[in-house]
Amino acid sequence: MLSYNKNRIWVHDAIACLEREAARSADTHLLKLDVLGFPGIDFYFKDESSHPTGSLKHRLARSLFLYALCNGKLQQGQSVIDASSGSTAISEAWFARLLGLKFTAVMPDCTTPRKISVLQALGAECDLVPARIDTSEHAQARAVAEGGCYLNQFGLAERATDWRGNNNIAESILTQMQKESNPVPTWIVCGAGTGGTSATIGRYLRYRRLPTQLCVAEPAGGAFAQAWQTRSITETKPCHTIIEGIGRSHIEPGFMFDVVDKVIEVSDTDSCAAAWLLEDILGRRYGGSSGTNLIACLQLAEAMRNRRETGSIVSLLCDRGERYEQTLFNRQWLMKNEIEVDVPLASLRCHLASTAD
Repeated sequence: MLSYNKNRIWVHDAIACLEREAARSADTHLLKLDVLGFPGIDFYFKDESSHPTGSLKHRLARSLFLYALCNGKLQQGQSVIDASSGSTAISEAWFARLLGLKFTAVMPDCTTPRKISVLQALGAECDLVPARIDTSEHAQARAVAEGGCYLNQFGLAERATDWRGNNNIAESILTQMQKESNPVPTWIVCGAGTGGTSATIGRYLRYRRLPTQLCVAEPAGGAFAQAWQTRSITETKPCHTIIEGIGRSHIEPGFMFDVVDKVIEVSDTDSCAAAWLLEDILGRRYGGSSGTNLIACLQLAEAMRNRRETGSIVSLLCDRGERYEQTLFNRQWLMKNEIEVDVPLASLRCHLASTAD
């Protein structure tokens, strides 16, 4: 009984620790952009890179730890493990260190070097596996063998987050929009990695009975786009994209297709060019998925402009661009991957500056 009481006290203390952290960092900045080429349409980008761990995945990691604690799956002194291409792992490693726990990230061996170095600086073990090995299966097997807690971001993303509120990302966006000219967005745009963000936003919009539509911005050929068209979850073609964190090659358990109103597929070239454009606009770098979101926003805005509609579009700046200095913002790396950004970047600049006839 004594050991039970001691563990319950530790769990309570851990949850209190996560709640204090949430109070400090949950509301990230909502940046407003005035774009000359789209009069009457307001663009907003929620800067999730301002979280302590530098990405949107900070919210997911906190939710996964709370889920594990409240479901009795995580105990004092237990090691923690998950599969991640980088950003989720960085956030999970940060929270594990906050709680005094060992963390292991199982990642593809092609993960951005900068992300690996950040993980190691946080005290995490990086288990790099070749492409032929399923990272989630490998992480789960290690957890079983070592008696660790498998956080299972892909399996639990949509259920670990409280989609009815509790300052989730959808509630945070709509609260911050209350005093704006068009407080109820026409569109909210996000990507789909685990599917947790789109599921949370889509369900919350319905829960609040709002007319706002949800668009998923997806790398061309991504599993979400393929399955959204047919609602078939068994047959998808592999997705080959250099945009990390989104554009899955297979259906994830957290993908909820029926709460999404539109999917826009974006080429890797356009996503990279848009990521470079964001630096022009905002004065700092963001990752490739933020560029994917921007392209989708511009397509939606163009359709609104053609219909002479006004309103607001809200999207996400997902993670810090410094993590991609050796990849997306390195011309030699881009050339190696047959990506040329100068022409599409110039086209985007003209598109933003021009007005409709």
